[in-house]
Amino acid sequence: MGDTHRKRRGGKRRLRHWHFYAALLLIYDIIVILGSYFFALWSRFDFVYSSIPAESFSNYTRAMPVVVTVSIAIFFAMGLYRNMWRFASVSDLERGVAASLLSSIFHIVYITVVCGRMPVTYYIFGSLLQMVLVVSIRFSYRILLYLRPPRSSVPPIRVMLIGAGQAGQMLLKDLRRSKETNDQVVCVIDDNPNKWGRIIEGHRVVGGRDTILENVEKYKVEKIFFAIPSATAAQKRDILNICSETNCEVKVLPGIYQFILGEISVSKMKAVSVEDLLGREPIKADLREVYDFINGKTVLVTGGGGSIGSELCRQIAGHSPKRLIIFDIYENNAYAIQLELREKYPDLDLVTLIGSVRDSRRVYGVFKKYRPDIVYHAAAHKHVPLMEDSPCEAIKNNAIGTYKTAYAAMIHGCRRFVLISTDKAVNPTNIMGASKRLCEMIIQAFDAKIKAGKAHEIPQLFTHLGEENADKDGTGKVYKNIRTEFVAVRFGNVLGSNGSVIPVFKKQIEKGGPVTVTHPDIIRYFMTIPEAVSLVMLAGTYAHGGEIFVLDMGSPVKIDTLARNLIRLSGFKPDVDIKIEYTGLRPGEKLYEEKLMAEEGMEKTQNDLIHIGKPLVFDTDRFLTQLDGLMIAAYNNKEDIIPRVAHIITTYHPEKKQSL
Repeated sequence: MGDTHRKRRGGKRRLRHWHFYAALLLIYDIIVILGSYFFALWSRFDFVYSSIPAESFSNYTRAMPVVVTVSIAIFFAMGLYRNMWRFASVSDLERGVAASLLSSIFHIVYITVVCGRMPVTYYIFGSLLQMVLVVSIRFSYRILLYLRPPRSSVPPIRVMLIGAGQAGQMLLKDLRRSKETNDQVVCVIDDNPNKWGRIIEGHRVVGGRDTILENVEKYKVEKIFFAIPSATAAQKRDILNICSETNCEVKVLPGIYQFILGEISVSKMKAVSVEDLLGREPIKADLREVYDFINGKTVLVTGGGGSIGSELCRQIAGHSPKRLIIFDIYENNAYAIQLELREKYPDLDLVTLIGSVRDSRRVYGVFKKYRPDIVYHAAAHKHVPLMEDSPCEAIKNNAIGTYKTAYAAMIHGCRRFVLISTDKAVNPTNIMGASKRLCEMIIQAFDAKIKAGKAHEIPQLFTHLGEENADKDGTGKVYKNIRTEFVAVRFGNVLGSNGSVIPVFKKQIEKGGPVTVTHPDIIRYFMTIPEAVSLVMLAGTYAHGGEIFVLDMGSPVKIDTLARNLIRLSGFKPDVDIKIEYTGLRPGEKLYEEKLMAEEGMEKTQNDLIHIGKPLVFDTDRFLTQLDGLMIAAYNNKEDIIPRVAHIITTYHPEKKQSL
């Protein structure tokens, strides 16, 4: 009750203050209206009161009571006494000008028609002076707030601004107004020589990018703001690489869209991301073919709650499928993407199912009930070190899970099965990569059998587990008219995906280090999640069966350089403020990732970013027989699983020491 009374008393007090200030403003307006036109009349006769004609002065005194009354009524009607003028905006300015103009028009018409003609300068100068005084008092508080320097007992943070264009100017204005930041721009950098030496919003443009290092030292800069939203990825990378040689924290504006929308402010600045350092434009795939391919079809995404699977679901949902089925073992992930898609696409026929691709009965039941036309198979164990310690789990989930899902897709009339693979499947040195190579071989074996009209020869491996057989009556009916096309899409590391190196580095930097890098020479290919997924979907539309599509991921990135740049751009010195520790290559880890085996070769597609690796020829019958034995060994948790896999995959070169 006490709080309620205090709030009421506070509200009444604020209301009394508002009434008081509104009354003062009304008195001020009356004085302005009277004074502006008297001053205009007085100035017309050289500021000599005795020179003012009696007729003109009489017209003025007769008209003013009515003019003042009507003008105040206009001001009330236009809301000039209701606003909180400390927050005055452009619309308030427009309303103030309009109200003063209406008042002046009435004044001119009334005094001329009713009282008599006045000198022309009386009309013009009086109207202008009234407008300026009426509007300026209402914006004076806002102007004072803008001009007043921020009061803080903490020394300001010295900032270098890169970019003297419109975005940079808007940022400078926001910094002057902001109370939430203690940043103070001390110099501006711009590559346009015509701007060098000029003053922008009170700050000098001191030079181009080649002067960044010397000006950081000269002006004792602590933080750098990059405010060129129109910069290309290569330009941004080059400038940020220079900034990384300083000890300054670096922040960037998100992009051109924020500039277009007018969202330029200190609060919109973000820390430098790895995408900024990659130095290439985002890959933008033309997805019109994907729309035609997915539109009106039932699509199943296994592992739909994961980082890749969830982005697949987002992009599929935007291409008008008949039904989207999310299938995942992790309920929290599945629930999160379900909520997101239901909110964004309320009319989408969305089905979310919990289950494992290792459970053939569950997988079989899903395909039997929903009959998906397209399957994106993203369910997999992918953490290399963890799989090295649990190799049987990698085989059960990745290889056998893929087999079971592919088999169910085949016998239930699925048209396209797209396997999400990895560049770690190329000449694998770890069990995770080897298991994904097995997945690729599985879909190639399925495709070869189907094209040869021998789908019935593909064994249903999981009959060994006592699970139901698809062909119960033995007539082979389910294998007739099989038309499923099986393909794989292979790419490298995905920025921001679960377990990727970048979030790990950022967390280590936030904790003060050390940042752990396995080897100073290790390199990786990188791609953003939306880029990878859009290309996966596009590659799926090109499939004719049996292909391994390889995505162009640009130039590889040295992980050590990436880690050092992240440390520098966070405002720290590598090996001084934050240590870098080399932990050694983890079991099964390679220095260099390969996108294709030498024997596979490379074929072009109609898209320059997508290539096709020619499938290696292998004995499919022998492979399927070996896979049968491998499955039994994996489910029995045999300790010799690594040699068994190496016997099947001749390009697999495991480390000597492996554990179960």
